[in-house]
Amino acid sequence: MMKKIMLAALCAASAIYAGTFETWIGADYATRVETGLGNETNTYGIWYDFNDYYEIETYGIIGGELRPGSWLYTMSEACYDHEYNCVEYFFDPVVEYCAAICGTARLREGAPTAQPFVGVAFNVVGKVSKDSPILATGDASAWGGLCVTYSSDADIYLELGLGNTIDSTMNYALPAVKLPASKTDNRIIASWSDFKQPSGYDGSVKFDGETAAKQLASIKFKIQADSGDYDFNICAVGPKDGTCPEKCIKPWLEQENKIARGVSAIKTNLNGRTLGFTGIKSTATVEVLNSLGQVVMKRAIGNSAQTLNLAALKAGVYLIHVVGKSTNLVRKILLK
Repeated sequence: MMKKIMLAALCAASAIYAGTFETWIGADYATRVETGLGNETNTYGIWYDFNDYYEIETYGIIGGELRPGSWLYTMSEACYDHEYNCVEYFFDPVVEYCAAICGTARLREGAPTAQPFVGVAFNVVGKVSKDSPILATGDASAWGGLCVTYSSDADIYLELGLGNTIDSTMNYALPAVKLPASKTDNRIIASWSDFKQPSGYDGSVKFDGETAAKQLASIKFKIQADSGDYDFNICAVGPKDGTCPEKCIKPWLEQENKIARGVSAIKTNLNGRTLGFTGIKSTATVEVLNSLGQVVMKRAIGNSAQTLNLAALKAGVYLIHVVGKSTNLVRKILLK
């Protein structure tokens, strides 16, 4: 009992109190989760992966299977030291391509006493200092809980991380809510009171969801199952009363389905904020669409104008649609 009180007091003393948690929606192409609790280290809200490699010597790979291709964007090889040495912004290309955190959890049997696991997560506040492995905690009580929109071949355990010291003391029996496996998009809304430690946990350090929310270090999505490959897609996470959609928004897929594409000899080249075209033999119209499918720029190009100045646009992902005589081209670009 004394250990529980001391650990809780230690975290509560350093807790940062909640600001506005903006619902993270993958279709907005935001690569950081704006928790409203980030500290000055600027290490909050960045997606990273974790696995049980060091615990039971099994190797799980988390990756974004970048649709419609077959390239597996492996994470664990670069983010090999739990949440601490993960390459910053390593998941950005996944978000920009999938409009979500998507991928395949590859689980391989390790110790016979436990199922292998892998997962993705983000820190609520960030590290206590830029070079420290210790995570700061924040009071997220005002969020009321969490909403999530996802699909997954296996159950996902939505866990409340309390920092490495407490997590390890509890043998990682974190308060969690199960997101049941679903081949189709599913939205779950959970109150803090719904988060429970595993029923089989008999340790002395106990945390319910409400207590954990007052000293929250990270939000974790863990897939733990038998050996196999499990596809997953997490397209939204936010506070209990956030704006998680019922279905995942797939703006590029929806927009590309509306545009009939043919074979085109036109090539594009992005140099900074200048988009160049080659292979245009007659006048064509170029439309630039944002992630919501809205036309934000429209110009005519041809023999006399082979470039498009995009300096007025904000950084982000855009769809380029070129249409003209015998021309129907769609390209995706990233402006930095």
